[in-house]
Amino acid sequence: MKNYFLTLLIGIICLISCKENTETTKFQSKTNPKALKLDTLYSELYDKGNFNGSVLVAENGNVIFEKSYGIADEQTNRKLNDSTIFELASVSKQFTAMGIVQLVKEGKLSYEDDITKYIPELNDYKEITIKNLLNHTGGLPDYMELADKNWDKSKIATNDDILKLFNQVKPKKLFEPNEKWDYSNTGYLILATIIERVSGQKFGQYLHEKIFKPLDMKNTFVYRRRFQPKEIQNYANGYIYSDSLQKKILPDEMGKDFYVVFLDGIVGDGMVNSNPKDLLKWDRALYGNNLINDQDRNLIFSSTMTKDSSQTDYGFGWMIDSTKTYGKIASHSGGWAGYISYIERNLDNDKTIIILQNNSLSSTEIPIKNTRRILYNQEVEKPIKLDNEILKSYAGKYLTDTQKEKEIAFENDKLYVVMSADYKMELVPVSKTKFIVDGWSPEVSYTFILNDNGKVEKYRVIQEAQGINKTANRIK
Repeated sequence: MKNYFLTLLIGIICLISCKENTETTKFQSKTNPKALKLDTLYSELYDKGNFNGSVLVAENGNVIFEKSYGIADEQTNRKLNDSTIFELASVSKQFTAMGIVQLVKEGKLSYEDDITKYIPELNDYKEITIKNLLNHTGGLPDYMELADKNWDKSKIATNDDILKLFNQVKPKKLFEPNEKWDYSNTGYLILATIIERVSGQKFGQYLHEKIFKPLDMKNTFVYRRRFQPKEIQNYANGYIYSDSLQKKILPDEMGKDFYVVFLDGIVGDGMVNSNPKDLLKWDRALYGNNLINDQDRNLIFSSTMTKDSSQTDYGFGWMIDSTKTYGKIASHSGGWAGYISYIERNLDNDKTIIILQNNSLSSTEIPIKNTRRILYNQEVEKPIKLDNEILKSYAGKYLTDTQKEKEIAFENDKLYVVMSADYKMELVPVSKTKFIVDGWSPEVSYTFILNDNGKVEKYRVIQEAQGINKTANRIK
């Protein structure tokens, strides 16, 4: 990467390389050379078809880079801009958590309250507290799997519908409260329902009154486009890829029985919509005292421990990392209905990264790690290229020590760890057998171990900063 001030020619080349008909630029390259490096990073991804979205990067609350790449509406060819609104998917959870925090501050509930106090439909799941739901230690099973098996998919399910399903089917708990950590969309669905029942307001109304309006977040709201459709100006449509049609499509084109469609009435684990400008307002407010005080801040941005003293690395709606290089980082990602979202707050150094995309394709990339490296004046890492036959040899099913089946998938010349039906993490090769999870902090590596015949026997996953060193044996 070359500094912008070296020659005017470099700046001209950069401007030419940006496709003027599909990009909006708002960054201060004259005053901050990091902006040019960030633009180069994202422009290269955009040119390769690996990025379609908006980016905002700030230091000490000052925007150093803000830019949109690509299309908001494939049918009309409407372009994204710096005010375009995206669905946030699981980044919504931090707002649900803040709604609970506000109710606690008002004295209307306690973090230690049993959830059955507010949700009698869940009387079979006693001793789970509100705090368990906030930090994913409740042990409740996944509502999406429950709905997939038991819901009439000709209808759009709501929170109350899912709670009725739990009451009728009574699926077994995954574990006892605070025994383990397991990421739970179910928990945040329940938290949203608790907010509604305690406040007497709809979830979206409560968040608007307590968070969005006070912070002047005029382009942030709860929106379920299929359950309660309405006209929204400057909205980005979310796109997925259809293998059969060989093109990008809206999730709705998959039919009513596609999970994104029949679960569109659910709030709490998702369904907040916003843009980068509003999310920066949110970021700044979390440093101040209008919404929360220092005691609240410590709860929200601190990892909790399970019964065996294991750290969860999760606060209230935020993943929590402590790194030697970057200090304490609070972040969250999201993926749903063609949208991919990410927000990161470097708490010790006051740096903010906001990335919103409206293409969820196998080729889509989220260059979190290199964005962070540029912010800290480090060289951008370039991955090595491995032959596809080598990558394919690693793809398959693996069984962990806890008897969980994991999948390593090969798609579009890349290797991925499959986390769920709509979310997978790219594995970036750094040697013939070792890969780094793209954008993850603290760094996570996967090393494939071969037997004497050169066949893949297992993989080892290591996250040194968190003391994780585990293996999974190949089963097929």
